[in-house]
Amino acid sequence: MQSERNAFIACDGEYADSKIVIFGAPFDSTTSYRPGTRFGAKAIRQESYGIETYSPYQDKDLTDYTYYDAGDIELCIGSSDLALEQITELTREILTDGKMPLMLGGEHLVTLGAVRAVKEKYDDLYIVQFDAHADLRDDYLGVKNSHACVMRRCYELVGERHIYQHGIRSGERTEFAFAKEHTVMTPFDLIGIDSMVKALEGKNVYLTIDMDVLDPSEFPGTGTPEAGGARYTELLGALMKMKGLNIVGADMNELSPPYDPSGISTALCCKLLRELLLILS
Repeated sequence: MQSERNAFIACDGEYADSKIVIFGAPFDSTTSYRPGTRFGAKAIRQESYGIETYSPYQDKDLTDYTYYDAGDIELCIGSSDLALEQITELTREILTDGKMPLMLGGEHLVTLGAVRAVKEKYDDLYIVQFDAHADLRDDYLGVKNSHACVMRRCYELVGERHIYQHGIRSGERTEFAFAKEHTVMTPFDLIGIDSMVKALEGKNVYLTIDMDVLDPSEFPGTGTPEAGGARYTELLGALMKMKGLNIVGADMNELSPPYDPSGISTALCCKLLRELLLILS
């Protein structure tokens, strides 16, 4: 297990003692608009020391648990196929050791690499996606493995009605038509969480959070901002409702620090990651 021990706050425990393993996937080679997400994971670690380890939302503290931050994978920036293989290999290693992978992107395509490994271990797998974009194109400008196609590729792995999509407010007409037939989509907002939680009780769930699900007035630091998104408190509330689900892997992606020089977007990611770690613990 490779490591650059510039860990997220309070996540400097030993690998053997940790239930959750964080790792970064600094890849943005298929970004269709503004690149920069390859710097997201490192920025989250660096800025995490500006927040507290204690969550007043949950009355829990990161120091109550042991987490291991494995640092960033050294990915092949020039090949999405090779980068995905590297992500799959590390995710598989973490799962084989009986631990939960929590990946920090990077662009949303990195999710495919993790889902491939998780699906190997958990055959009947469901995916919960928070996102502004449907990501259901069959290809983007002729490329099958693009961040615009990531959920279509995941659908091909997990099957019919095994993807729950929340906050979607952008995509081609064909993507929304595909979703009506093959996924469970709640467009525009997060109001479908209660029914989703009920439907997924006892199921194996992979959680993917594309940070552009948030409104860009609150989260400008992303490559493809879309107006009309959720508030931070709405997203946190939705995640809190998922506490009882059997989440077997997760990721946060699409923070692009260069597009928010104020640092507010990175600080928000730090706080959300703290809350997510405590929800999963």
